[in-house]
Amino acid sequence: MSKLSHIDDKGEARMVDVSGKAATARRAVAEGFISMRPETLALVETGEAKKGDVIGAARIAGIMAAKKTHDLIPLCHPLAITKASLDFAISHKPSGIHVTAEVKVSGQTGVEMEALTAVTVACLTLYDMLKAADKTMVIEGVRLVEKTGGKSGAFTAPERRKERS
Repeated sequence: MSKLSHIDDKGEARMVDVSGKAATARRAVAEGFISMRPETLALVETGEAKKGDVIGAARIAGIMAAKKTHDLIPLCHPLAITKASLDFAISHKPSGIHVTAEVKVSGQTGVEMEALTAVTVACLTLYDMLKAADKTMVIEGVRLVEKTGGKSGAFTAPERRKERS
């Protein structure tokens, strides 16, 4: 196993020193899925959820989360994010909402954690806004889909099966 970048020679946690790295264009895409009963999904589709525009609120929460990742995840660098966007796709089989986040920066470190945090917080917001109707919702499949830029180069996750159980 390679040496972990957040652990120093004494085994102590540290923030990685990126001051010697050149700023480059970096991008990360993450995804997640929140499954729910068809009746709950219908509330989202018709706009009849008691708390209002749940997707609009989840989009804003995800963008805010990307910008605040360094406050939530220890040892993450604060970044001047140049783009944070979220997309929501309704799914009837399985019943739920697929959430995708894209984050960009021109900087010395990547934005994978920001994209993952955006997706997770967006899904949590959907749960919060719909929990009165459905406490059986499940957040699943949160993962990095793609990243570009930086020393480690490009990464694309393997394709997932379309059908979830």
